[in-house]
Amino acid sequence: MMSGNQVLRARLRPANQDASAGSWKELEPVVKIILRADSGFCREGLLLWCGQNKVDYVLGLARNKTLRGQIEEPMRRAREGYNKTGEATRVFSQFSYRTVSKTWSRWRRVVAKTEYITGKENPRFIVTSLEPEAYQARELYERLYCARGEMENRIKDQMSLFADRMSTESFRGNQLRLYLSTFAYTLLRGLREQALKGTELAKAQPQTLRLRLLKIAATVRVTARKIWVSLSRSYPLQDVFRQAHLALRC
Repeated sequence: MMSGNQVLRARLRPANQDASAGSWKELEPVVKIILRADSGFCREGLLLWCGQNKVDYVLGLARNKTLRGQIEEPMRRAREGYNKTGEATRVFSQFSYRTVSKTWSRWRRVVAKTEYITGKENPRFIVTSLEPEAYQARELYERLYCARGEMENRIKDQMSLFADRMSTESFRGNQLRLYLSTFAYTLLRGLREQALKGTELAKAQPQTLRLRLLKIAATVRVTARKIWVSLSRSYPLQDVFRQAHLALRC
């Protein structure tokens, strides 16, 4: 679970369960947030928990025939726009929706991005607790929901720190590895923000930091009073290393 670049929670879960299983338990200790997630988390249990705990949400909603039927007019306009300009055309709309099987306990606000691209339809739907007065349909989708894509980059960052390794025989052992990976990511995020600001590594991925700043050859000499670390004179990032060292000194 991420908030911008900050890791809020990291939990290993068995693969033989729904994507949203246990997610509300992870949300309980978290201070006020707007929950953004894909359609795998759009389940009644999580929606109910959010409502009961005053947590606003913007979640992807899987397409179906009923939802498609709600956007006939917007889709016609999007198709006409594409035929006129030759470029992808988006039309946004909103409506109240409840699942046909009534697995949802109430009607909820759904925003539709009705898009026509090269020769085909490309609709997307999201469900939200946020009112139109706070976020109009286009702004809600493009500025708030789509921003969750940045979370995928942070997950990739953590994967490069061995978060994807499940090499121990116990679930607990693998969970511990995930915690250690999370701590490592948090330290490297702090390194970028506090010590590398303004340098060429200010936005570097963790793997790049490891290879270019941390995993470098050096000679270590220990005396009675000091520990001397001598880097190669040909090391190309001496200035960056020096800045980071000075910024982190106690």
